[in-house]
Amino acid sequence: MSWIILFFAGLFEVGWAVGLKYTDGFSRPLPTALTVGAMLISLGLLGLAMKDLPLGTAYAIWTGVGAVGTVIAGVVLFGESMALLRLLSVGLIVGGLVGLKLSH
Repeated sequence: MSWIILFFAGLFEVGWAVGLKYTDGFSRPLPTALTVGAMLISLGLLGLAMKDLPLGTAYAIWTGVGAVGTVIAGVVLFGESMALLRLLSVGLIVGGLVGLKLSH
């Protein structure tokens, strides 16, 4: 169950990272409130997952899911680059996440 909680913590990290783009420097109240809410949920879920998972593994998975998800969101929502080197780099992150899961 901790792995599922950790995955959702990472998804909420994507939510708040994308939300930051929409806050316009925290000058827009609704996107700001949603972003702060996603931050709190993400951190809360990370804390729950860490009850059963090692710190280093949990944190690395959380940031990795957030990083990969944010890159995907950037491509889909903002038309960011899908350059081969960028995609290969994201693939390396995914490989690292899989390795951490398998080594646990």
